[in-house]
Amino acid sequence: MVKEFQDLEVWKNAKQVVISIYKFTRDFPKQETYGLTNQLRRAVNSICANIAEGFNRFHHKDKIKFYYNARGSISECKSHLLISQELGYLEKGNVNKLIEELDIIGKMLNAMINSLYLRHSSPKPQSPAPSPFSRIH
Repeated sequence: MVKEFQDLEVWKNAKQVVISIYKFTRDFPKQETYGLTNQLRRAVNSICANIAEGFNRFHHKDKIKFYYNARGSISECKSHLLISQELGYLEKGNVNKLIEELDIIGKMLNAMINSLYLRHSSPKPQSPAPSPFSRIH
């Protein structure tokens, strides 16, 4: 049973990506400390933070907003990873594995968002059944 954000599989998966990225960025050049290293770490941390914040929001629209923010951070993270690869800071295999993990997290977030929409959407009004007398002139 999910009682806290730490119980969410999506948060656990995101946390593992955070740990991986911190380990990889340890070897980035020192001149990237306040550049790409910082940006990548901030983006990946934002995924976890937005999932946690969204989980503890009361209204479903607030939850969805934070889950969307987490998805945005996934895209930002992918961009930084691809740039890191192009600059020779990360190997292609490592980048591909991290992007695959981020894609899984994105799919999990999509499922959560869709579930919230379905649970909280009001049924569409049905058009009334035609009256048997409506054909009488």
